[in-house]
Amino acid sequence: MLAGEEKQLIETELTRIKAAKGFRHIRSQRPIDSTHVAIEGKPYLVMNSNNYLGLTDCLHVQESAIQAIHQYGTGAGGARLTSGNNPLYEELEAALADFKGTEAALVFNTGYMANVGIISSLIGKEGYIFSDALNHASIIDGCRLSRGTTRVFAHKDMGQLERLLEEVPVEVPKLIVSDGVFSMDGDLAPVSDICDLAGKYNALVMIDDAHATGVIAGGRGTAHAFNCQKRVDLQVGTLSKALASEGGFVATSQKFRDYLVNKARSFIFSTALSPATIGAALGALIELKEHPEVQKRLVRNQVFMEKLLHNRGIACQTESPIFPILVGSNERALQLADYMYDRGILLSAIRPPTVPEGQSRLRLTVTAAHTEEELAQVADVLSEGLQAFSSKKEV
Repeated sequence: MLAGEEKQLIETELTRIKAAKGFRHIRSQRPIDSTHVAIEGKPYLVMNSNNYLGLTDCLHVQESAIQAIHQYGTGAGGARLTSGNNPLYEELEAALADFKGTEAALVFNTGYMANVGIISSLIGKEGYIFSDALNHASIIDGCRLSRGTTRVFAHKDMGQLERLLEEVPVEVPKLIVSDGVFSMDGDLAPVSDICDLAGKYNALVMIDDAHATGVIAGGRGTAHAFNCQKRVDLQVGTLSKALASEGGFVATSQKFRDYLVNKARSFIFSTALSPATIGAALGALIELKEHPEVQKRLVRNQVFMEKLLHNRGIACQTESPIFPILVGSNERALQLADYMYDRGILLSAIRPPTVPEGQSRLRLTVTAAHTEEELAQVADVLSEGLQAFSSKKEV
């Protein structure tokens, strides 16, 4: 293809995206505290963050990051298998394994890299992956990078999952993978049922608890919520949401950890995280362990927001702090997001391909740092916005 033709294809695709109201741009915002930012000098209440425990502004977490810089400098200097494995990694991984109730843990640079590296290294061309239809993009990409065969089952449909498992010989390597908390709908995977099927059909189980770590079951995640922590082979989590830092991890057996250190390309070929990043994550995990009331505060705010929305006739669910406000079209989602923005509230319009066509929404998340007054304000403005646009014809 000639360079000119390629440029024209890019221009055509951008035009199509804009016409479909799917164009995205990056907006600069200056953090003020855990729940507020400034945009062009104006303060906004943040209701679209995954900072579930509000620990980004916790003094202990900040001091842990600063201490790590003073002790180890600002950069890692290399991959962990060469020159970048400072002692904080061992401390953090031991703490994560203890928190999740596993033999070992392994930290990756991002949750995305954890999912891609784990799935693509575990399942070879003779194996099968069984993936929930609403799994995160990082799981989907891990399946694509794997040389195995991927079978997608309808969201949380255990009947279809069993029928797909029945079609594969028992001796063939198999992995069932699912989000623990689904990031766009906020519902929980049926982890116990997944584990039952895995035991029946000789499959491994991997649960991605990116939105459950620090959030569900005292912060320990969905495997613990279903009392399945000994039955889930790989509990994936993130350090970049409730734990207020950056990175991903897997809590698992020592055998699986050793395997991933030697086989997961996203681990092997990445420069290690900075000392400040590891220090912040370790500080946040210690804060959660020593002060469990912060997670209980999150649960109280979640229940309070659910009550506020129900009282205003807004359909929602209560399984997690994620509240999807379904509006249907891209146009309607953008209109409502702009309405909230004009009134000082940040809510993101979530559109395809992140969600299916016709299911655009605002994704509202509550945190432990929000006050009841702030949550009531958001519910009131959201209710007004939904009413304002309910009778308007879309352009």
